[in-house]
Amino acid sequence: MVGYCLKCKAKKEIKDVEEVTMKNGRKALRGKCPDCGTTIFKILKKS
Repeated sequence: MVGYCLKCKAKKEIKDVEEVTMKNGRKALRGKCPDCGTTIFKILKKS
């Protein structure tokens, strides 16, 4: 899965991906940037 790293300012492949549920019930992916280690958070589409 690809997400946008705010620190690198580029799209990166997310490593150590885990699916989480936010307070409002929406699904999201959380993982780390392979280059800088910053947390990348990607909200998934409703289904």
